[in-house]
Amino acid sequence: MDSGETEPSALRAPRRAEREGAPRPAGEYRPPVPASEVTFSRRELDRILSLYGRKVAAGEWRDYAIDFMKDRAVFSVFRRASEFPIYRIEKNPRLERRQGAYSVISATGHIVRRGRELDRVLGALDRSVRLVAG
Repeated sequence: MDSGETEPSALRAPRRAEREGAPRPAGEYRPPVPASEVTFSRRELDRILSLYGRKVAAGEWRDYAIDFMKDRAVFSVFRRASEFPIYRIEKNPRLERRQGAYSVISATGHIVRRGRELDRVLGALDRSVRLVAG
């Protein structure tokens, strides 16, 4: 074995107990565990895609993208695939107790609506459905 090579046993993967956060000897460095991604629940995604489908049928929207990050989940809506999103529907759990976890943000960065209930926040984009009969 050359002096520059690493011992094969030193390259082993961490044991299951080490991966799952079992106690380690005192003084041993433990890197921070990455937080899981924030996602939309099935009910939330169904509600968003329902609105999206109506807007596509009306010819207003054409494409979408979903991003799941450590601190928030974002559903972006596009008029064309090559443009910037015209709206972003964001879920940020850190803001749940303050302004609410959900927000709708326009292409200019203006917060159209923010709140704790997804249906009420999406109402800002769903005006065409609520026609007044008269």
